[in-house]
Amino acid sequence: MDDIDRAIIRALRVDGRMPNAKLAEAVGLSPSACLRRLRMLERDGTIRGYTVVVEDAAPQGAVVVIVQITLERQTDDHLKRFEEAVRRCPEVRECYLMTGIADYLLRVEARDAADYERIHKEALSRMPGVARIQSSFAIRTVIRG
Repeated sequence: MDDIDRAIIRALRVDGRMPNAKLAEAVGLSPSACLRRLRMLERDGTIRGYTVVVEDAAPQGAVVVIVQITLERQTDDHLKRFEEAVRRCPEVRECYLMTGIADYLLRVEARDAADYERIHKEALSRMPGVARIQSSFAIRTVIRG
């Protein structure tokens, strides 16, 4: 999976019914190249299907990790740069600016612990201004609003 594949997935998460021509324009591909990549993502199981989202639940078998992020500084510029970076990480399903000890609380979905390790090393720890990351793996969902 490369940056273009990730851009396709991000765009479809926002609008899963986006026409191929609009999707292609959004990710900088020709419609035929975009459709070819989309079909490959479907064939290899990265995109498992299309559905109506009624409840924000993790995919079957996915690991939910609650991540607390503390930044080096809490200036407007640092907050803005971090928020721009976190929006580009497709595994981050929710992100909240917090009061208290941590600056941000994230809900991250990963396939398993090894996949979360990859997300931690390749994405979270490289985000601008990150001073500390504390991760907790969810055992099971008790209640969801």
